[in-house]
Amino acid sequence: MRPKSQTFEQLVKQNRQELLQDQKSINQIEMRLEKKQAKLVLAKQKALSNNNIG
Repeated sequence: MRPKSQTFEQLVKQNRQELLQDQKSINQIEMRLEKKQAKLVLAKQKALSNNNIG
């Protein structure tokens, strides 16, 4: 069975919506990555400060 044909405008609208959703997903991934990196930096700083004390 053939899929329903879409007009050019419908395809553009669909692609735009998909791109916006992709951008939201990318932003969420970037935020999670930044949080993980910040935690690692804090852990390293804490470890270094503990080593300097002892």
